[in-house]
Amino acid sequence: MTLTFKWNFPTTVLFGPGRVSELPAVLKSAGIARPLFVTDPGLAKLPVVADTLAILDKATVTYGIFSDVRPNPVESNLAAGITVFKSGGHDGVIAFGGGSALDLGKLIAFQAGQPRPIWDFEDVGDWWTRADSAAVAPVIAVPTTAGTGSEVGRAGVLTNEATHTKKVIFHPKMLPVTVIADPELTVGMPKAITAGTGMDALAHCLEAYCAPGYHPMADGIALEGIRLVLENLPRAFADGTDIEARAHMMSAAAMGATAFQKGLGAIHSLSHPIGALYDTHHGMTNALFMPYVLDFNRPAIEERIERLAAYCGISGGFDGFRSKIMDLRTELSVPSTLRDLIPGLQMDDARRDLIAEMAIVDPTAGGNPVELTKQAALALLEKSM
Repeated sequence: MTLTFKWNFPTTVLFGPGRVSELPAVLKSAGIARPLFVTDPGLAKLPVVADTLAILDKATVTYGIFSDVRPNPVESNLAAGITVFKSGGHDGVIAFGGGSALDLGKLIAFQAGQPRPIWDFEDVGDWWTRADSAAVAPVIAVPTTAGTGSEVGRAGVLTNEATHTKKVIFHPKMLPVTVIADPELTVGMPKAITAGTGMDALAHCLEAYCAPGYHPMADGIALEGIRLVLENLPRAFADGTDIEARAHMMSAAAMGATAFQKGLGAIHSLSHPIGALYDTHHGMTNALFMPYVLDFNRPAIEERIERLAAYCGISGGFDGFRSKIMDLRTELSVPSTLRDLIPGLQMDDARRDLIAEMAIVDPTAGGNPVELTKQAALALLEKSM
């Protein structure tokens, strides 16, 4: 089976090894003449960026570079990126990297033309209609990890430095006009990043599948995404050059972000405040909370998880699936507790109370199949310790 294809769902996706070479043609098709290349500072120093920029140079594309992106992007990163975008006269963005670079690249393209503060466009009700849609610049997304699926999303996550809360900014035109999903770009990922981003993809698929509501399209996508992760993440972790496993993981990441239009849940609503307050890796934090949230949601999802386990060839129903998750966490060296994830962690009652309060008002909490009360959030936090 060939691993090269063109998808038109939910946007145009050019999938397959070596397709980053098509970047100049994609820019031309999108009408972008002076792109701003947005990536993160670690990636900016690696050959994968140099090689991609060489493709642009060969095609005589005029571009700028911005890489002041934190692992959990903050408002000051966005402001700095907008300054570079405007001063360089850029007319579009190449968002290149993992979830942080993809999110910030989309946010720069969106916010650079808006007169209102970024927080006015939080994913609440119809707040997105406040934006000037005509002022949103086009984005070409080029993921180099297989986790967030931000390349096929219509939103970006940004941390409010004043309140230490993660906010989801949404607008339909934040969806990249074209995605280049080239699994060869993920070959150089370190094991820890392979594990963390892969578990993020799994969390997206799993929570979307378990979210209440009628959305059989999302359920089907999530179901196959989970299978792809369970079968291929251990392979990609063991051998980073396994291009077939890398390709399947890149697919699963996009599938998770497509499916979670149905909803997410308590894994994410607990992970978001931890990431905002302690700057942890989002995927690893999701992986840490995953079994505890599965247990909490069991009364509402057991039958659904039994169908999932059967589809994935896992015996033992819910318990068998949970054991599979625990074995996967061990195989990938996922931290077992928050104290393992955050060395030297000190968390008094006031801080735990704050995290619980942040979790229950997080936009993802509403998608949990069992109501996430403050008492429940505190109990889950205690288990994670």
